[in-house]
Formats: sequence, structure tokens, C-alpha cells
Amino acid sequence: MTLWSCSNDQDAQADVQVDKELEEEVLEIIRNNPEAILEAVQQYQQSQQQQQQQQQQAAAQEFRNTITTNPQVIIGDSPVMGSEDFKVVLVEFSDFECPFCARAHGTIKQFMDKHSDTVTLAYKHLPLQQIHPQATPAAAASWAAQQQGKFWEYHDALFENQQQLGDRLYEEIAQDLELDLDKFKADQTAAQPAIEQDIELARQLQLNGTPFFILASTETGKMETFSGALTLQEYETQLATVTTPDAE
Repeated sequence: MTLWSCSNDQDAQADVQVDKELEEEVLEIIRNNPEAILEAVQQYQQSQQQQQQQQQQAAAQEFRNTITTNPQVIIGDSPVMGSEDFKVVLVEFSDFECPFCARAHGTIKQFMDKHSDTVTLAYKHLPLQQIHPQATPAAAASWAAQQQGKFWEYHDALFENQQQLGDRLYEEIAQDLELDLDKFKADQTAAQPAIEQDIELARQLQLNGTPFFILASTETGKMETFSGALTLQEYETQLATVTTPDAE
């Protein structure tokens, strides 16, 4: 005979009886004191919210400290353009199917044409898949192009042809850029982990819309966040804010 556990039937029956009596007592307390139970639940919810807020504040502070001292850690393997000294970094969270991102794309190009000697632009994927079904496939295609050193050219072509997003366009752009198509297609299927890494960073920062920008200076230690398709002058103002030292 094989024994799976040790037990005493009489003790087990007694435990069942005690459990039933305890359950009835608890239910009676709840029926007689509903306001106390509601208050306890509310206190618990408030405690959880406070704990979550503290965690979010700590994560935000850690991000600020990192991007203003060692921005390469935040940038990781993301595509970059502009200055190679990383003293001023502009991190862009974007979605290739977002019309506001397409609008911002032209202004950002103007901004970087003017400030590429001092500003490093890093691109992060934030595809809003629930409302933009081609956002993730487009991100994967751009990541595949990045593996062959053609991210920014591919990035520009996607925004310039935003109304035609789809498999046919992705391949046409790859052909126009003379990419190795076999490698391109293989890399498209391998892109998801990198995209998810960007999405996770966005979650930590509580981002839920695109385009979203983070501008930081390692020289002043300042950081600004802003969203939407701003004007060139507004980008200039943000740049001046983070690069101007505080008056002593």
C-alpha cells in the first residue's frame, strides 16, 4: 500500500466543523458591520495606491538620474543620429501609424538639421496596436532595416508613405534601399523582443500616447518631457531650457 500523506479522519471531521462555525461568525460580523468592511477595503486600496505612487516616483527619479548622467544606458541599442558626444539627448517615443508622429517627423528633421552637432536623437518604438494595426509591423520592418544600417532612411520612407502602410510597402522600401531581402524578412520576425523592450520602458514611464519626447542634458543635469507635434520654435525653447545652467 502506498501512503501519500498522514491523516486522522476524526481530526479532519472536527476541523471541518470548526471551519463552518468560524465562517458563520465571520459572515455575521460582516452583516452587522458593513461600514467597517467598506472602510477596511478603502484603506487597503489607498495603501496600495500610495505604494504604487511611491514606486512610480522612484522609477521616474531613477530614470532622470540615469539619462542626465549616463544616457547611453537609456538609449541602449536604439537607433541614433546627430551628435556622438551624448551631452544633449532627445529620446522620441513614436508610432509609424500615428498621424501626429508623422506631423512631428518633419519638424524633428528641421530641428536635427539645425542641431545635429550638439543633440543626439534616439528613437524608441511605442506602437499603439489597439488603434493602429500596422504600427507593430511597421516597427518590425524599421528594426529589420536597422540591422542593415538603414533605419533612418526606412523611418523617413514609412512616415512619407504613412497612408500605404502594409507588407507590400515594407518590401518596396527595402528594395529601394537595396537591402538584403532574405535577411530583412528574417529580421522582421525577430524584431519583437526589441520592440517590447521599448514598450516596457514606456510603461515604466507611464506613457500612453505618441509622439512623446524626453530631452536631457548631461552638462546641466536638466530634463524636460513634452508630447505632441510641436512647432520648431517650441522645440528650440525646450532645448534652451535644458541647456541653460541655473543662475547661481
